[in-house]
Amino acid sequence: MNTRVEFIELKRAEKARHLCELAEQFYTQGMRVLVTVDDDNQGVTLDRFMWTWKRAAFLPHSYDNGAVDCLEEPVVITTKEHNPNGATVLVMGDPCSVEFMAQFPQVIAFAETYEPELREASRERFIEYREAGFGPVLRK
Repeated sequence: MNTRVEFIELKRAEKARHLCELAEQFYTQGMRVLVTVDDDNQGVTLDRFMWTWKRAAFLPHSYDNGAVDCLEEPVVITTKEHNPNGATVLVMGDPCSVEFMAQFPQVIAFAETYEPELREASRERFIEYREAGFGPVLRK
């Protein structure tokens, strides 16, 4: 499988909004989406935000906390490297291993340029993904 990795530049700390927009965009295209986050706190927060972030929007999703079945959900939020809903799009709110990324045709990553340490970490991931053969591209 050829994995396509697209980096989206974040000039401000607005990742949650971007995660929701991307999940909605792919969902409306009929795709299943997996969104990774760092920990349970981020998972619960994003889960709540997805219900309220846009007044007229309905984005069916579930937070995979181990207590719910996520097989049928079009959008799943998770802290683990597993794909319970058979997603074809991985939106990395938290970076994943190259091996896990290779399971998806389409991967979205973030180039966080608003802080020097985050910018450098984003550069290092870009290089890692290029060396893994993903041919990442940057969208500003």
